[in-house]
Amino acid sequence: MQCAQYTAGHCHSCQWLDKSYLKQLSDKQEHLQQLLQKLSITCWQPPVASQLTEFRNKAKMVVSGSVERPLLGMLHRDGRAVDLCDCPLYPQHFQSVFEVIKVFIAKAGLVPYNVARKKGELKYILLTESRANREIMLRFVLRSETKLEQLKRVLPWLQEQLPQLMVISANIQPVHMAILEGEKEIIFTEKKMLQENFNNIPLYIRPRSFFQTNPDIASRLYATAGQWVRDLNINSMWDLFCGAGGFGLHCADEETRLTGIEISEEAIACAKNSANSLGLKHVEFQALDSTRFALDKSQIPELVLVNPPRRGIGKELCQYLNRMAPKFILYSSCNAETMAKDITMLERYRTEKIQLFDMFPHTEHYETLALLVIAGN
Repeated sequence: MQCAQYTAGHCHSCQWLDKSYLKQLSDKQEHLQQLLQKLSITCWQPPVASQLTEFRNKAKMVVSGSVERPLLGMLHRDGRAVDLCDCPLYPQHFQSVFEVIKVFIAKAGLVPYNVARKKGELKYILLTESRANREIMLRFVLRSETKLEQLKRVLPWLQEQLPQLMVISANIQPVHMAILEGEKEIIFTEKKMLQENFNNIPLYIRPRSFFQTNPDIASRLYATAGQWVRDLNINSMWDLFCGAGGFGLHCADEETRLTGIEISEEAIACAKNSANSLGLKHVEFQALDSTRFALDKSQIPELVLVNPPRRGIGKELCQYLNRMAPKFILYSSCNAETMAKDITMLERYRTEKIQLFDMFPHTEHYETLALLVIAGN
């Protein structure tokens, strides 16, 4: 992949860009194998490769520069601003969207936030696109509500320029720290969420709910999980750390008893919408802490699916799963190092199969899917 900003030394977010893609994949696979070298893996599935450019459906852009000439991109630690509107990781048509947003910022008088001076209002713009229908969600992260009326006055112009813009909101983040967003979200549009579609499963994206940034690989990850679970012929499962429900909904059918648990109420609202769209009657989603939910239960389903944040599921949940011994554990991980620690603690289980999904090309990061089976089963 060619990147002018990388070549000029302005951006090194893609720290592996100098490696060939085959080398990137082999290095990731070798890293995963080294982490799990002490475990007996029955079947290593081949890694799933990504397209190399235009694979992201989301842009998180720091707003800097001036109100008349805003920059959208990133800030170096020394305060240097880099405009990343031409980043080849984004679909090319994002560039014209970014240009309209820059004009809107000037028209609305949204002064970019100056970190050094602690002045200004507009901190970030967060842009998400549905690959299913090309509809867009745009969020403005503001320091306060001071400029809301100015922003709302110019919204009709923005919507006229970008008719695909269906969800517009302002997030209020008053803290002077590198925290992307705050607790308060103000939605300006009648539509509150985007609809996505993976493998004929409707999924929804709300402003503050997490959704994968590489939809093609996410779709293949969910489809693989669904196939592995269907091959087990189970009737009951938990989907812990379920997010918007992508894994569980790909694994469940009309007869499967599925309980999905996620701390984010926004994500659970999305998951419930999907379940209703599919007409699934034995599926429930609850906004709870996944570990606390599990530890409070004295009965366990046939399969427990976990998709934790980078910290992994941890000792307490591993001990619980060892004690309760569901027949299967399906572990999806964005951090293979914590996953390896967790699987090592799950000593009652053998790893039946494992597969790497390259969700983040040109970086050292990747996703992993592992199927664990209770020993003797």
